[in-house]
Amino acid sequence: MKTVFVLNGPNLNLLGTREPAVYGAHTLADVEQMCIETCARHGFTLQFRQTNHEGVLVDWIHEAGRLHATGELAGVVLNAAAYTHTSVALLDAIKGTGITLIELHISNVHAREPFRHHSYIAAAARAVVCGFGVQGYGLAIDGLARL
Repeated sequence: MKTVFVLNGPNLNLLGTREPAVYGAHTLADVEQMCIETCARHGFTLQFRQTNHEGVLVDWIHEAGRLHATGELAGVVLNAAAYTHTSVALLDAIKGTGITLIELHISNVHAREPFRHHSYIAAAARAVVCGFGVQGYGLAIDGLARL
């Protein structure tokens, strides 16, 4: 059985209370439950994680890379949050591991502030999902299953 990593970056632990007009009322626990159900439909196991620390995300991508190397990884869904727009380290980790990665954003970042329009992650992502709210997580996992 292959594994999907769903990795969440800074401030996503505040889902449900942080700017509900932008991010909605669902909590990160709600998102995790949705991901569990979507993975189960595809026969995947799930590693669902959140951190506010860039280096931890890099370490988790390296861990996913080790599973990728043994054929045990279906792919990674990464909501890097603000690190999307700043982190060359995440880009290098993704490229260095060769993982299949889908970049995810709850909001439509292209309809927001100009600094959110650039993504370092997109250069190494297989696809980008944005603007579907938390439903985008399920769409991203469905996409991994179709690859």
